[in-house]
Amino acid sequence: MLEASRSPVETARPNAHLARMLTHDSSTEMTDKAMPNDPFGPGDDFVATFQIEDTSVRGRIARLGDGVLDPILKRHDYPRWAAHLLGEAVTLAVLVSASLKFDGKVMVQAQGEGPVPLMVAEARSDGGVRGYLRLDKAKWDNLERINKGQRPHVPQAIGRGVMALLLQPNDPNQAPWQSMVPIEGATIAQCAQLWFSQSEQAPTRVRLAIAEISEPGGTKRWRSGGAIIQQVAGDDARGSTDDSWDNARHLFDTIEDIELVDPDVSSGTLLFRLFHETGVRLEPPRALTDKCTCSDGKLLTTLRQMDKGEIRALANEDGAITADCQFCGRLYRFPVEQI
Repeated sequence: MLEASRSPVETARPNAHLARMLTHDSSTEMTDKAMPNDPFGPGDDFVATFQIEDTSVRGRIARLGDGVLDPILKRHDYPRWAAHLLGEAVTLAVLVSASLKFDGKVMVQAQGEGPVPLMVAEARSDGGVRGYLRLDKAKWDNLERINKGQRPHVPQAIGRGVMALLLQPNDPNQAPWQSMVPIEGATIAQCAQLWFSQSEQAPTRVRLAIAEISEPGGTKRWRSGGAIIQQVAGDDARGSTDDSWDNARHLFDTIEDIELVDPDVSSGTLLFRLFHETGVRLEPPRALTDKCTCSDGKLLTTLRQMDKGEIRALANEDGAITADCQFCGRLYRFPVEQI
């Protein structure tokens, strides 16, 4: 966990230019240097894809901070370790969204019988992000007593259940795609790797990290970092891709959590440290925002599909229906006659 006080950082530039890291001789000094012509800069709240040069290894990297993760986690005042869990799910959804070939959204959803019976994280192709988890307070308090304040692993928090990834196109003529895996890994990253191995059958490594930055006066700010690399299967033209994958995987597994979230180490610099010997081709980043999709129109459409008698039974004494969005907390109020 980062404890040093930090000043606000710049937001990511969505029109950052395409950059290509040069090939350098490996040296200790080189890994301590910042990446030249870093298109990401020092900012947060973006996701980008990259390709390790002259290999069949592709990847995605993301940073979430003041503009996305911090408001999502503070909005509902979650317990610390519950916030960590949702932060990892949101970061994973963002990473997966960078691979979408259509306009739409990615949803990471976990359901179980534990202290967190439901968790949903959503990232959309327009850069909008939102997340929410439902907490059983009695079960959560009991878990914290059992763990004596230590971080619970995912099966403890979610309980017996499943994790699903849903890809939902905006085009109603395109069918959504969903795949589920049992919750077996100790972390969200391990659950995601199981999902990728079973659903895409592509060797994949996932790293996710969450941190709180302490500021004067005791204020905490949430931030996260995440990265994914995948092996592209060999073919007659490429030949075997196993050697390049093994080398990339070995380097990727040396990433420290602090490197993924430290405001003083940009994502470009981190990739430069890892793969400067081969080089990495970076694509322009996509800017991300904390943005919900709820609206008066959507809620009215849902309410108008309900039975009129049920609507009247739900109305307050003043003859109005009230509802709040579980994601953003916005409160809606509609007179019954409007429905």
